Amino acid sequence: MIVGESVAGLVVAAAVNPVPWARAQMAFTLAFHIILVPLGVSWAFMTLIANYRGIRRADHDALVLAQRWSKYMAVTFAVGAVTGTVLSFEFGLLWPRFMGVYGDAFGIPFAFEGLFFFTEAIFVAIYIFGWRRLRPWPHFWTGVPIVIAGIFGSISVVAANAWMNAPAGFTMDANGEITKVEPLEVIFNDAMPLQAAHMLIAAYLVGGFLVASVYATGILRGRDDRYHRIGFTIAFTVAAIMTPIQMGVGDALARWVYNNQPVKFAAIELVPTTSSDVPETLLGRLNADGTISGGIPIPGLASWLSDPSSGRSTVVQGLDTVPVDERPTIRETNTVHLAWDVMVGLGTALFLLSVWYGLTWLFRRRMPRSRWFLRAAACSGVLAVITMEAGWIVTEVGRQPWIVYNRMKVEEAATANAGVWITFIGVFLLYAALGVTTILVLRGMSRRFRRAGGFVDGDTPYGPTPEAAAEDGQEEGQEQVGLETAVVEERAP
Repeated sequence: MIVGESVAGLVVAAAVNPVPWARAQMAFTLAFHIILVPLGVSWAFMTLIANYRGIRRADHDALVLAQRWSKYMAVTFAVGAVTGTVLSFEFGLLWPRFMGVYGDAFGIPFAFEGLFFFTEAIFVAIYIFGWRRLRPWPHFWTGVPIVIAGIFGSISVVAANAWMNAPAGFTMDANGEITKVEPLEVIFNDAMPLQAAHMLIAAYLVGGFLVASVYATGILRGRDDRYHRIGFTIAFTVAAIMTPIQMGVGDALARWVYNNQPVKFAAIELVPTTSSDVPETLLGRLNADGTISGGIPIPGLASWLSDPSSGRSTVVQGLDTVPVDERPTIRETNTVHLAWDVMVGLGTALFLLSVWYGLTWLFRRRMPRSRWFLRAAACSGVLAVITMEAGWIVTEVGRQPWIVYNRMKVEEAATANAGVWITFIGVFLLYAALGVTTILVLRGMSRRFRRAGGFVDGDTPYGPTPEAAAEDGQEEGQEQVGLETAVVEERAP
C-alpha cells in the first residue's frame, strides 16, 4: 500500500512538472525517428548501385533488387516524413521559450532541410514511377538527386543540433532578443563539420548493416541464391567501408568535445576532479561522493587519447570545475558514460566483423560463407542501431543541463503546460501503432515478392506496360525481353 501511494505521488508530481515529460517525449520521438534516417539517407545510394549493375551488366537479379528496394525505400521515406513532421511541431509545443528566444537562428538549417526534403520527395516519386516509363540510363539518373538531397538534408538537421552545442551567428541586445542573424555562421558553426560527418557516415553504416542483416537472415534460412547474395554484398560492403572511416571521425569528434565541451568529456570519461594520467574506465559508475565504483580502469589511456602529443600527462578537466547546476547530474553522468561504452564497444565489434568480411573478399573474392559470420551479420543491423542511439545519448544527455550550450538551460526552455504527459502517452501509442504497421507492411511486401519470384504484377523495369505486352502477345517473356531490349537500345550507337 505504501509503495502504491509512493508511486502515485511520483506520478502526480511528474504530471505537475512538465519538464520531465517534455524531455521524455522528445527523447522517444527522436529515438524512433533516428532509426528511419539511415534508411532514408543510404538506401537510395544502395539502390542505385544495384540499378547501375543491372543496366551495365544486363543483370536480371540486380534489377529485381533495385526495383524492390525502391519500393521499400518509398515506405520508409513516407513513415520518416510523418515522424519528422511530428518532431518539427514538438520544438514549438514542448520548447516554446527556446524557440521564442533562439528560433530566428535555430530555424535556419531547418529551412534548408525543408527544401532538400521536398526535392527528395519529388525525385523518389519520379524514380519509382519511371521504371516502365523511362529509358534505363535517364531513369538511373533520376535517382541521383535522391542521394544528394538525402545527404544535404541530413547535414542541415545535424547543423541545427551542432548549433545547440556551439551557438554562433547571431547578435543579442541587452533585452536578450536576437537582433541580427548570420545564416552561414549559424549553419557552419564550430561543431557542425565533425558532427555532420559523423552522422552522415553513421547513416550509411547503419543503413548498410540493417539491409545486409535482412539478407543474411534469409541466407541462414535457406534462401542462399544469387539474388540474396547480391543484396547482402552491396549493403554490407557499403557498411564495411564506412566503419573504419567512422572510427577516425569519431576519434576527431571526441577530441573536439575535449577541447570545447570539457564537462561533457568529463562525464564521458567519469572524471570527477581535474587531473592528469586519467584512466579509461570500462563500465563502472560515479558515486555521489565523487568516487568511482566497479569497472575496469586502463591507466592513463583517457589522457593519452585526449591528446596523444602530451601522452599520459594530458590534464582532463573534472566535473567539479563548474557549479553543480551547470553540469550533468550523477545519474546523467553515469548514463553518458554507459552509452559511450556501448557505442565504442559495439562499434569495435562491427569494425572487426567488417575486417572479417574485407579479408575474405580480398583473398577469396567472395563473401564469407561461415554460418558464424552470417549469424553475426544477421545481428549487425540491430547492433548498429543500438550503437547509433547510444551515440545520440552521449551527445544530448552529455550537454545537460543546457539546451543551448552555456546560454539556456532545459528548464528555462520547456513549456509550462502541465498536460504534456497526456500528449506523451498519445504520441507513444501513435508511434507504437505506426511502427507495428510499418513492419507488417514491409514484411507483407517481402512475402509478396518472394511468391512472385521475379517482377510483381508485370511491373518490369524498362519493359512494355502490361497492356502493351498483352496486345503484342508478349506477356510470358515480358521480363527478359524488357530488360534485354532496353539494354541493347541504350548501348546502340
